[in-house]
Amino acid sequence: MRVKILLFARLKELAGNEAVELELPPGTSLSEAWRHLQEQLPALRVFKSPPLMARNLELAPGEEALGVGDEIAFFPPVSGG
Repeated sequence: MRVKILLFARLKELAGNEAVELELPPGTSLSEAWRHLQEQLPALRVFKSPPLMARNLELAPGEEALGVGDEIAFFPPVSGG
């Protein structure tokens, strides 16, 4: 199944692009999609744990299964002062 992945902030900088399309096996979870993305874009491996995730404009847990045509967004951790 094909999904669109949107990347924000540091993730976008490391990937060199704000959006990526991935072909994933049916039943792939958000966390698994993150691991597939890290395989395709090794620069993202600096993030050891999955970032904040959203599916179709709603925050979602990593175990949520994806469907054909889903739009996924990954947001890196932020720090402030």
